[in-house]
Amino acid sequence: MDAPTKHPLSQFRFCPRCGSPDFREHDARSKHCVACGFTYYHNAAAATVAVIENARGELLVVRRALEPAKGTLDLPGGFVDPGEGVDEGCRREVREETSLEVTTMDFLFSLPNVYVFSGFPVHTTDCFFRCKVADESAAGAADDAASLRWLPWSEVRPELFGLHSVRRGVERLLALRREPLP
Repeated sequence: MDAPTKHPLSQFRFCPRCGSPDFREHDARSKHCVACGFTYYHNAAAATVAVIENARGELLVVRRALEPAKGTLDLPGGFVDPGEGVDEGCRREVREETSLEVTTMDFLFSLPNVYVFSGFPVHTTDCFFRCKVADESAAGAADDAASLRWLPWSEVRPELFGLHSVRRGVERLLALRREPLP
């Protein structure tokens, strides 16, 4: 069983609308301002994870350049920006981190995650996509990817992936490899 956690908005002490300190827990994922009546709900942010294989059937992995989990393995991806769909966000993140252009993508599955950024727990829904790219030889690490490499599936070890949901996703991908992907 998971340990009890603090309210997701416990660090928010003042109402973001009027600034009142009378900003109280309303339910398990919201706070309400007694002074102005504003209620703020803490919802999950959308994030993407790209599963990219080359012609040799190897998985593209990146090494994280930044915290959290700096120096560990990851799959290309990240937060979806406001105004983007998850497919657009996935394409942009792949381009930013690897210089590759996604030509096709298929949704595989999603997993919940808590991503701690600047000391604040950000609840996410991580959407995993199988992606095909235009020219795999053009791959190069950029943005928040320190390096990248094509890893044979036989060398993929979930424990080397630093982010919890990506590690769980890699475990699921390895299980799916025992059966053909849809």
